[in-house]
Amino acid sequence: MNKSVVIFMLIISINGICQVKENKKLPSVVLKSPDGGVFNTSEMGGLGKPVIIIFWATWCKPCIKELTAIADFYDEWKEKTGVVIYAVSIDDSRTQFNIRPLIKSRGWEYEFYNDPNGDFKRAMGVVDIPHLFILNAKGEIIHQRTSYVEGTEQELFDQIPK
Repeated sequence: MNKSVVIFMLIISINGICQVKENKKLPSVVLKSPDGGVFNTSEMGGLGKPVIIIFWATWCKPCIKELTAIADFYDEWKEKTGVVIYAVSIDDSRTQFNIRPLIKSRGWEYEFYNDPNGDFKRAMGVVDIPHLFILNAKGEIIHQRTSYVEGTEQELFDQIPK
């Protein structure tokens, strides 16, 4: 790959990240649900309550730790803030069949969707996972973070009312 192609790709990547921050609204991308249905990401925001979107994969150990840790607090968070959590897997055709068994075995109660082609991931400027976004009641992105550090659930909860 020549230098000008690399620079062009970098500019496009940076532009995509800036668009998400400037617009602060979710792009419209169709995802698959674990039961085979479809869901448009534009329906995730503007629910009149806060929303958390977590990008994850079945092969990502920090992702599984984060989803498990948040599950311990989710009922309390829903009761206090009304927050809805969408867990968007980036598993591709090789690993997407692991999603349903993992969800069932963990007892997670989030809204789960799969982004097998990475369209939503790219539109949101996600590079590394886990990657978490918090949206306000209007559907605007107000906070995001990458990676997971055990014990940061209270910091995350503190961001939700904002």
